[in-house]
Order: sequence, then C-alpha cells, then structure tokens
Amino acid sequence: MKTHLFRVEIEEDDDGRWAAICPVLPGCATWGHTQEEALRNIQEAVAAYVADLVAVGETIPPADTAIDAPAVSVVTA
Repeated sequence: MKTHLFRVEIEEDDDGRWAAICPVLPGCATWGHTQEEALRNIQEAVAAYVADLVAVGETIPPADTAIDAPAVSVVTA
C-alpha cells in the first residue's frame, strides 16, 4: 500500500461558499458551505480521481512530501 499526499487550496468565494481545488489533479475541484465541508468534499473528490487513474492504468502524480498548507491523503494498493 502507498499513501499519496496532495496539497489542496481552499478559499472563500464572494458568495460565502468555500472553493477547494487540488492543483496537481486537473479539474479536481469542489466546494462547501463551510471550510470544513469543502475540505471533506475535496478529500472525496481526490480519492475518486485517484481511483479512476488506477482503474485505467494511468500514473498517479507524485505526492507532496512536506507541505505547509491544507492537504488530503489517499491510500492505494
């Protein structure tokens, strides 16, 4: 098993919702009504994205080793 750590960016939009993206995974983005909800949602989005990469035999982008920002982790076989 391998743990992949991905940096995420979370910021509040003008409408009060929170946007969350994972820059290393193109198109992997979501939002939440709170910062915590956005972080939970991006965790799920990253996990689904990585599962899709594994399912089709694509390479998973290199994991970040040390970051000073919000992050999510995904474990693969």
